[in-house]
Amino acid sequence: MKHLPQPTVAVLFGTRPEIIKLAPVVAALEGTAILIHSGQHYDDRMSTDFFAELGLPSPRRHLTGVGGQDRGTQIGTMVTSLTEYFALLRPDALVVQGDTNTVVAGALAANIVGVPVVHVEAGLRSRDRDMPEEINRMLTGVLADLHCAPTAGARDNLLREGVDPKTVHVTGNSVIESCERALARLDSALHPAAIGLGPYILATIHRPENTDDEIALARVLSALAHAELPVVFVAHPRTVAAAQRFGLDYYLGRLTTIPAVGYEGFLRLARDAAFVVSDSGGVQEEVTVLRKPLLLVRRNTERPEAVASGFVHLVTPEQSLTAAIDAARRDDEWAERLRHTSSPFGDATASRRIARLTLDLTAAGRGAARR
Repeated sequence: MKHLPQPTVAVLFGTRPEIIKLAPVVAALEGTAILIHSGQHYDDRMSTDFFAELGLPSPRRHLTGVGGQDRGTQIGTMVTSLTEYFALLRPDALVVQGDTNTVVAGALAANIVGVPVVHVEAGLRSRDRDMPEEINRMLTGVLADLHCAPTAGARDNLLREGVDPKTVHVTGNSVIESCERALARLDSALHPAAIGLGPYILATIHRPENTDDEIALARVLSALAHAELPVVFVAHPRTVAAAQRFGLDYYLGRLTTIPAVGYEGFLRLARDAAFVVSDSGGVQEEVTVLRKPLLLVRRNTERPEAVASGFVHLVTPEQSLTAAIDAARRDDEWAERLRHTSSPFGDATASRRIARLTLDLTAAGRGAARR
């Protein structure tokens, strides 16, 4: 019997979380992966530098004209470029992760060309259609051929939407592996930004609901600036630009404000913080590995498992963030409880499951084409 050549799996990244979460999947694919960078994050500190830090090869293709553009331009540019590239490359599958503009553009381009789509972290739902990420998740759910759900709850969301059960698999979340591997490399030293602070709060804010409205951003920055513990604020470029636009630089001056850091640097800061304040999706998962309390500054969350397991307290716009920070500072029992709580996002074997399912999908497609 003549053996088929090795499959080709395109793996599409566009933002820092995608790089972090797909790095172990690329490793598990064992040489079949071709990396593509959409250029959605165009600051090296937020994107390209992470490839080297996580041991990834350089992308085969890096799109241009995407970073810094509005959502419609980003998606349109990516669909056009990726459709052309997939038509030339003819990969046996495309792997995308999460809910970014890159994900929905990649899934649509692959669908147009007839390339099967593997959606990693499928099935997350916030039930908030005002979130661009929610629309991206829902559209990718329609386009995907294989859904790798991180939890049983995510699987159930897909099944309720009528997705074929045979295409849905609970794999866990690959961020657990990335986080555990990075933590294993850390020594006991403090991050330079935290030296001399004593107990401190780590904060990072970047979502449009908190940065694109002056009142919302002032609420967050004011609460951080008036916290009784020092605050190390990892400043996203979007947040810095918004603070300058709204004249809120005063608050940033009262914080230990630092630019975006590498993945290991961020984990070091989070590891040693008293607790974390953030609006990030990925941080909701990472604190479950770090066993660290998180105040989530959002209207809602697509990761209810993090709330149900006790790692995350949701602080909505109707609630006082100042009061929540003060309560977290005084709640020693919260941190103690989490020391004995397991992550709800899996057992650090997700990437192997995802790679096996992906290669099974490519084998089935190649076998059918051969017949």
